[in-house]
Amino acid sequence: MAKILIATYSWSGQTQRVADQIHSLVPDAAVFSIEVAGDTFDSDMYKTDAIATQQIQRGQYPALINPVPDGSAYDLVLVGSPVWRGRPATPIHTFLKNLNGFKGAVASFYTDAGSAGDYETVFKEWADGLTVLPGHEGSTGLQDWLNQLQQKI
Repeated sequence: MAKILIATYSWSGQTQRVADQIHSLVPDAAVFSIEVAGDTFDSDMYKTDAIATQQIQRGQYPALINPVPDGSAYDLVLVGSPVWRGRPATPIHTFLKNLNGFKGAVASFYTDAGSAGDYETVFKEWADGLTVLPGHEGSTGLQDWLNQLQQKI
């Protein structure tokens, strides 16, 4: 059986709820919380959007406060993120760039309050050099998505 890591950044808790659902479907998976310093973003969604937009424009992505696990231990990494202005949350960029030793595949699951926009395109750009499998939006159909991923790894 494939070794799976579920790595999640959740700003409001919605993405974490989907991560918990995935973990209940794949209970042997390891879990990692992608976290940044508490003062990195604002509690206001619009202010957080402005901060993230500046980070992207400047190429200055936030540091993570916990070390990224050794990627060589996994065959598949499921990366959870909210959608911010049609893109993954900026801590996802930092996580992907620090996934050292990883030779498997990554797939993103994501939550949004409107449109996913260019989320998957940007995720692939940020995962440069990694094998990217199809992502999944929302919390329905997770088992089917996981079954499809298992067939590809």
